Amino acid sequence: MNIFLIILFLFFAGSIIGWSLEVLWRHFFSKNNPEHKWINPGFLVGPYLPLYGFSLTILFLLSFIDVSFIENKILQKAILFVCMALSITVFEYIAGLIFIKGMKIKLWDYSRCWGNIQGIICPLYTFFWYILSTVYYFFIHPRVLNWLYWFTNHLTFCLVVGFFYGVFAVDVFYSLNIMKRIRKFAKENGLVVRLENLQQHIRRVNDENKEKVHFWLSTKSEYIDIKGAVLKLKEKVMSEKKDSTENTKKH
Repeated sequence: MNIFLIILFLFFAGSIIGWSLEVLWRHFFSKNNPEHKWINPGFLVGPYLPLYGFSLTILFLLSFIDVSFIENKILQKAILFVCMALSITVFEYIAGLIFIKGMKIKLWDYSRCWGNIQGIICPLYTFFWYILSTVYYFFIHPRVLNWLYWFTNHLTFCLVVGFFYGVFAVDVFYSLNIMKRIRKFAKENGLVVRLENLQQHIRRVNDENKEKVHFWLSTKSEYIDIKGAVLKLKEKVMSEKKDSTENTKKH
């Protein structure tokens, strides 16, 4: 079976499933979304998160690791799942660091979580990756080969996946251009922009002014521009720091 087709399918499926999980998580459980609004969790416009696409591919490849040298069957699986969770955590750290150092943008923030490293990774989410690894191994992986057999023998579905990658490529190009504009402003002002906070601030501006605000910071005149959005966010952070300092002095 063509390994290239397998990877394409897994990335496609993982990106969409991961996006769906993140949307539900941020709506119902995220502390950064107290209003429980529906949020697009990624930096792309469409309903997909590449991080989960790569993660599913990693799980697929690691599931073939031979751990038979370990006699205890339960221990075999436990060690395999630890390897999966740690591998995805390392990948998550590298991806997060690339955006912070290269684009001056923080796509997610675990700073409030115990044991976090630079707000990019933390033990809690590594545990979540461990749980997802077990779910994948026992409930998804046994069926993957059947899915792929069906996939490679149905031209229609191949065309659907091909269409996905066409749209995905355009989306990446469009979104990265916007990220470059944010990077330019952040670099000039010595900032690292937290994308989730910026999105949240723009939603508030939208609610307060009852005006249409482009979710992805279009620079068209009828929308709020990047510079204005980031400046407002910066002013808010500075104001909160000032209030916190004044309260500390009072006490």
